[in-house]
Amino acid sequence: MSADLQATNSGLSGAAWTERYSGAVMNTFGPPQRVLVRGEGCYVWDADGNRYLDLLAGIAVNALGHAHPFLVAAVTAQLASLGHVSNFFATAPQIALAERLLDLIDAPSGSRVFFTNSGTEAVEAAFKLARRTGRTGMVAAEGAFHGRTMGALALTHKPAYREPFEPLPGGVVHIPFGDVEALEAAVGAGTAAVVLEPIQGEAGVRVPRADYLPAARRITEQAGALLILDEVQTGIGRTGAWFAHRHPDLHEHVTPDVVTLAKGLGGGIPIGAVIALGDGPANLLGPGQHGSTFGGNPVAAAAALATLHVIERDGLLANATAMGSRIAHALLAGGHRGIGTVRGEGLLLGIVLTAPVAARTRELLLESGFIVNSVDVDVLRLAPPLVLTAEQADSFVEALPRALDRALGEAP
Repeated sequence: MSADLQATNSGLSGAAWTERYSGAVMNTFGPPQRVLVRGEGCYVWDADGNRYLDLLAGIAVNALGHAHPFLVAAVTAQLASLGHVSNFFATAPQIALAERLLDLIDAPSGSRVFFTNSGTEAVEAAFKLARRTGRTGMVAAEGAFHGRTMGALALTHKPAYREPFEPLPGGVVHIPFGDVEALEAAVGAGTAAVVLEPIQGEAGVRVPRADYLPAARRITEQAGALLILDEVQTGIGRTGAWFAHRHPDLHEHVTPDVVTLAKGLGGGIPIGAVIALGDGPANLLGPGQHGSTFGGNPVAAAAALATLHVIERDGLLANATAMGSRIAHALLAGGHRGIGTVRGEGLLLGIVLTAPVAARTRELLLESGFIVNSVDVDVLRLAPPLVLTAEQADSFVEALPRALDRALGEAP
């Protein structure tokens, strides 16, 4: 074992690791909340030996939890046989994964898949695909988060992310999320595409009316524009359906032109995908017009195939629905003064608080052994592994009121 690898297993404290982090890693995320060293199922452990129930799953990434034996075996076996080739060549896992995704989404004839390494890259590819229509106008929603590369960032709405890097690729208009009239007014003859999240995750788990996506489909079809649905966070079972835009309890049926995926697709191994539905969208990007060195490499593709297999084999779509409902109903039934409502579907939940104490509540929950995320001053986000158990869900429901009581007591 090399000296560097030995150092990562040296038993240093969290404080020591954090000091090394600050001296070696760019300060783009601020100081780490903890230094994690091990995971199993829905739990992780930090460098000081403390255990946490991971209710964020790497921000909706670790669909099968940590160190799932089937995923580990699939990745190990693939790496032992063929780890990487360029995209001058094809591999069996890449082809099988593309076929599997097209089957899951019930893709029409002529549909195709392009693989990336991340959600941002998937959105970037979709942006380029839209430009190939010959139009330049793009419509996105206020509150949207689509990534941080320049094209994806142009679609992202948050000024703090955008302003340091302006000017961004032009032609992007942001409209209120869920407002059909605003969407109708924004889309015209120069619009290449409308880009929407079926549920806005970073904006606080905001769910539009059931008729919003069908209206977007109608409006884009009438204008000859593409409808691109960003399912990077909501896809691959997160809401209790393979794709949130096909969830019967969320939206009326709609078939978009393009869907972007990532996060949960690889169960923790980086992979993203662009699914172009139908001959028209699938043929907008021709040979040489886009590419990726690592996109769809056999190890990542094998991880994704394993993840999809376990989700189906173990009934994790139903589990996501059941556990999400269990958490939401228990929190609302508890009637705590700090909880206003619970938004979302499946295991993508936004707990809306009655006071702006989300950040402090997150800190107190972390001290108690629970990892959650504060996405707004008054919203906590949960996106746990799809393997979450009832006992684990109940432990969080029991812990949250105690953390809220302290946070509310400390608030001015």
